[in-house]
Amino acid sequence: MRPATLVILALGAAALACGSPPASATPPQPSAFELPGTAYGFFPSPPEATTASVLKHFGDLGQHADFILVQPNLPWEYFTSDSSDEPQQLTDIRNQVLLAELNGLGVAFVVDPLNGLNRREFFGLPAGWTASFATPEVRKAFTGFALWIAREFHPAYLGLASEINTYADAHPEDFQDYVSLYREVYDAVKAETPDTDVFVTFQWEDLNNLLPGAAEGREPYHVNWDQVEAFEPELDLWVISSYPFVAFRSGAQIPDDYYTPLLGRTSRPLAVAEGGYSSESIGPFPGTPRDQVDYLSAIHDQIGERLSFWVYLLLTDFNQDSYNQAMRQDGRSQEDMNTLGMFSAVGLQEESGEPKPALEVWDRFRSER
Repeated sequence: MRPATLVILALGAAALACGSPPASATPPQPSAFELPGTAYGFFPSPPEATTASVLKHFGDLGQHADFILVQPNLPWEYFTSDSSDEPQQLTDIRNQVLLAELNGLGVAFVVDPLNGLNRREFFGLPAGWTASFATPEVRKAFTGFALWIAREFHPAYLGLASEINTYADAHPEDFQDYVSLYREVYDAVKAETPDTDVFVTFQWEDLNNLLPGAAEGREPYHVNWDQVEAFEPELDLWVISSYPFVAFRSGAQIPDDYYTPLLGRTSRPLAVAEGGYSSESIGPFPGTPRDQVDYLSAIHDQIGERLSFWVYLLLTDFNQDSYNQAMRQDGRSQEDMNTLGMFSAVGLQEESGEPKPALEVWDRFRSER
């Protein structure tokens, strides 16, 4: 298993369309991103892939977060065609933003061209397209989608791909093609919305070579800084994901200096765009409620003062059967379903809504921002 972002399923987040949400909403005033300290957020992933679960979930998010992270895959063909018919994916994004605003939440974005459950491959490319960041259609669609988000929402934060070092390890020959595309889109976004902070995210366990199957022979804790610094100076902040349960047997085993190398390597702001720790053992990976507390404390104590924003993957555990059904309808593979299941107990509260001990810790950190 590879660390991966939880996929926001077509039903799980697109039920956010909820038929006809209100035509307008007032953004939170002031924005969570304009206040001092760290903004705290989650992915909008409901415990059930149903409309009712989505609506309740957004209400819960409003009690425990400042913002949500919306991380859509690309509607590839729309941005390479002359069609004027807007795809449902764009409507779904607008509806997510409306629901967030109605619940007092800000929104950050990450454009995601890759499979969130296997960062070594593209997701949803049309038939006949070459899976490469050198492909003209890929570059045009990626650029068009990023600019659509910038123009439509003027976001405070816009990520251009997630956990890109995982893709770089698998496809080193294509990595420079992505870097060149990133630089082009960075400049284009800045021309449209100069106040938007632009970044790409890096998978911290992989960057530290703690995953034997992905280390390519490099020594553990020999950080692949070159993969990050390849984007300088067009990185407005350094952003990581971290799921240390794939590398450590418990949260207590996370070293006291595990995240601190970031502090000395850059003077830029830092952020965590996703991460978490399972509260129960699933498959080969251990987990307890205490491990979640230790994970949150490790990030907070080691790099908390430098974090512009912090996204924990799930507020609430999800029903695997419900998500599997939605994934089958979406044509997802059994391998993707199995990988997703590894994250089903990462939430800070049970599927029922019962809080786990780590939720109190999260809320306390947030109250002290």
